[in-house]
Amino acid sequence: MAAANAHDIPEDALDFSRFTELASVFGDEVITHSRVEDVELPHGAGTFLLIRLDNDHPKRPSTLGPSSLIEFGETLAAALPRARAGEITGVGVIGKPGVLAAGADLGAAERVDSSDHSYAMADLGHQAYRLLEDFPVPSFAFINGTALGGGLEIALAAHHRTVSTAAKGIGLPEAFLRLVPGWGGVYRLPRLIGPEAAAQVIFSNALSSNRTLTGDTVYSLGIADQLLDAENFETQSLDYAARIISADPATTDALATHRSHDDTPEAWERAITTAERTVAAKLGDTAPAPLRALELFRRVPERSREQSREAECAALGELMLTDEFRNTVYSFLGLLQKRAKRPAGVPEAAPRSIAKVGVVGAGLMACQLAMVFAQQLKVPVVLTDVDQSRVDKGLAHIESQIGRLAEKGKLNPEQAAAVQGLITGSTDKSVYADADFVIEAVFEETSVKKQVFAELERIVPAETILATNTSSLSVTEMAADLEHPERVIGFHFFNPVAAMPLVEIARAPQTGDVPIATAFQLAAGLRKTPVLTSDSTAFVVNRVLLRLMAEVQRAFDDGTDAATADTALRPIGLPMSPFTLLAMVGIPVAQHVTESLHSSFGERFHVSANLQRLIDAGVTEIWSSDEAGRPYIKDSTRELMSVGSTPRSAEELLTTVQDALAEEIAMMLDEGVVTSREDIDLCMILGAGWPLHRGGITPYLDQVGASQRVNGRTFGA
Repeated sequence: MAAANAHDIPEDALDFSRFTELASVFGDEVITHSRVEDVELPHGAGTFLLIRLDNDHPKRPSTLGPSSLIEFGETLAAALPRARAGEITGVGVIGKPGVLAAGADLGAAERVDSSDHSYAMADLGHQAYRLLEDFPVPSFAFINGTALGGGLEIALAAHHRTVSTAAKGIGLPEAFLRLVPGWGGVYRLPRLIGPEAAAQVIFSNALSSNRTLTGDTVYSLGIADQLLDAENFETQSLDYAARIISADPATTDALATHRSHDDTPEAWERAITTAERTVAAKLGDTAPAPLRALELFRRVPERSREQSREAECAALGELMLTDEFRNTVYSFLGLLQKRAKRPAGVPEAAPRSIAKVGVVGAGLMACQLAMVFAQQLKVPVVLTDVDQSRVDKGLAHIESQIGRLAEKGKLNPEQAAAVQGLITGSTDKSVYADADFVIEAVFEETSVKKQVFAELERIVPAETILATNTSSLSVTEMAADLEHPERVIGFHFFNPVAAMPLVEIARAPQTGDVPIATAFQLAAGLRKTPVLTSDSTAFVVNRVLLRLMAEVQRAFDDGTDAATADTALRPIGLPMSPFTLLAMVGIPVAQHVTESLHSSFGERFHVSANLQRLIDAGVTEIWSSDEAGRPYIKDSTRELMSVGSTPRSAEELLTTVQDALAEEIAMMLDEGVVTSREDIDLCMILGAGWPLHRGGITPYLDQVGASQRVNGRTFGA
């Protein structure tokens, strides 16, 4: 990318006064300042203007609100005469340690309530970044750390980029946040690295739980021109800039080779197809922002920079005012960034240190638990089962899973050997005698779990914490006959354990503070998000999900055809349909949990006779798939079931489910299952994949009117 001629920059591009009113809306903005210093480059390359972005907060990442962008733009505008006069030979941008810029200030952006201001916010970013792109001497971005959204778009506007080997948290998360990369990212990235790699960053990564890039990947994709060691990164970056400015032949030749990419019509067709499939698979048509990003992406080859700017500004200006964006800010900032990091109910008691973990059972769930404890805590883990063959089978499964992680490069050989060496097995529960924490993962039957805890109490010291991974049974009942019931907790993981971030910590009336404090610390050590619940049947996620599934199953049993019952909830944007979820969980497991809920709460939780017939016949799913992958119900499955004659439409069933969820969540809050609706929202996002753009389940129920219809008030009131 060649430096622009100074005459290409019109005078109105240097005037940022028209954004003053916008800045006043962001009165509490933490400003990221653009601090300027002159640096004498090596290799006789002249004087270099280095702009350092810094918000003066040692722990808070630099973000970009209006005042920050105005200052950045005005800094470049002020440097323009020096560049025209030959006083500086290049300009570069770097951030404070570990951060270039973490994107726009989302919390402040959420408060924008007029289309004029939202459009101006988009336009401001473009005006500031165009100055960097059109600057008459070579411009550089030194990506020394986090560069998200607008932070990465600054780098894309520069002519050249370096990146640190230690940099991480780099990407364009806008589709995840229900916006579009509206400061030039959609236009510039595919032109820099090719459309297929750009589609990966803009769509695949963003919609895969906001996956970000590391420095080496940024370089390998071609986003950065040079990958430099973290040590002396700034000095090395300035040396690279000097070689570019001096037109060092070896450097410029290597750059041309590194930047080569396929931008043929065929590459664009492949990229667009991939992006369309990604959006369809992740969200369908339930979220407007990814669809708008697709529209912008498709048109990049035919649009000029100015045309793309106008389209990006229009899209960003509209999306910033949508419920989906505000919901996502609540979900992402309010829940995932704040509530998850400051959970409610953590006792002041000092937690116990955990030096050894026991896992009772050697089935699939027990093996997953053993692996996550060993891998994350790096402490010995011992599992037991009733006979040696089960223990051996469990250990063999663990060994194969560790091998797969090593094959995928997620563990190096030394790490794989270390994890494997920490996990042992036995048929004798006396191996738990020196364990600090023992969790059971045996058959989901209260009498079986009570027997396990009774055996453990005769073996382990009084201070050892005993945990159950139950999904629905009473922790209080399990501990009722023990001498030390105060050390028993619920510690409920979700399947698959390694991937699912939520742990529900269930506190029974007799549970002490130290076990709960230890559970919170333990969850953090496992890199999980803990939420404290009372000891109530099925806790949070399963209670909400089973109420949802019970209403769908009831409608099916009453005569609603399977396709209607299974697709009625599609407008919500859940990660899978009810019958798909039923097959994944397992019909017997879902039925067992529903029976527990029915026993506790009555007819709200419909126990399906049809599902029981399928269980008795060994049928594992309602839907089967034909050779083309299309779902259908086998005649043999259909013959097992008996349905009524009162079908419902998809719209009627969706409303029924919405109202049922509003009723159930209100009851949960009244019962004190959790301290706040925020905890239910957080649990549903992390444990059930509730879509971020719905803002958690309670904002969704408020917005569709279910809360008011059923409870006479909104959850957010």
